[in-house]
Amino acid sequence: MVKLTGFKKVKTAVFISGTGSNLKNLIRFSKIKNSPISIDLIFSNTIKAKGLRFSDQFNIKQYVSSFKDSKVSEAKILNLLNKENIKLICLAGFMKILSKNFIKDFSGKIVNIHPSLLPKYKGLDTHIKAIQNKDEVAGCTVHFVTAKLDSGKIILQKEVKISEKDTPTSLAKKVLRQEHRLYPAAIKKIFN
Repeated sequence: MVKLTGFKKVKTAVFISGTGSNLKNLIRFSKIKNSPISIDLIFSNTIKAKGLRFSDQFNIKQYVSSFKDSKVSEAKILNLLNKENIKLICLAGFMKILSKNFIKDFSGKIVNIHPSLLPKYKGLDTHIKAIQNKDEVAGCTVHFVTAKLDSGKIILQKEVKISEKDTPTSLAKKVLRQEHRLYPAAIKKIFN
């Protein structure tokens, strides 16, 4: 667990693979006076990640590595994280699985947001599964990352009602709106 010391914000890296809507939301949250974090690094496993544009927009360092050789990529990333004195990693739509060794080096300091009410629907296609199983609610979870996929200690969850008209796309949009509220709330909870 990360503990906040004094009034200094905790240097944080956000790992993305896509549009970066949760990244943008976390950047906005980090700019608030009483936010416990500052976003100091954006990492992506693909140069095509649209979220990388926030690097220029908010003047935040970025680093891209394809993970073709995940051992080499992870070694370079760990080196950079240490060099930048990063103390917290937020996964936000990061579509690569980090190795046990990487997670061990940052144990208790990696959090993830997942678009289901864990332990239900680990991995991909969460909204399709929720609708196919005729669930009444879906939702999102912020949890600590462990070597076991989507299985770390839950920090916070938020339910979202599924209507009869919902499609996987409409449900994804509803859940994403809640993710944007939940992630900052979960980070505050970690440091309180």
